[in-house]
Amino acid sequence: MNSSGPSTPATTSPPPGRPPMTTSPANSTAPPESRRTGLIIFAWLWVGIPLAYGVYELVLKAAQLFTG
Repeated sequence: MNSSGPSTPATTSPPPGRPPMTTSPANSTAPPESRRTGLIIFAWLWVGIPLAYGVYELVLKAAQLFTG
């Protein structure tokens, strides 16, 4: 058993001529969570607006079908 204390993770440097890896783009000013939230809202609108229009048209056609 090693009682010299907690071990620290080994750090390695990138190969020569290669920049270190990052977790986010360098030109990003917004935190990733807000970009993701905006993308999710956009995706829901992209799908939800045509879906709502389709349901609206369905209700109109069904009303015409059953009311003559």
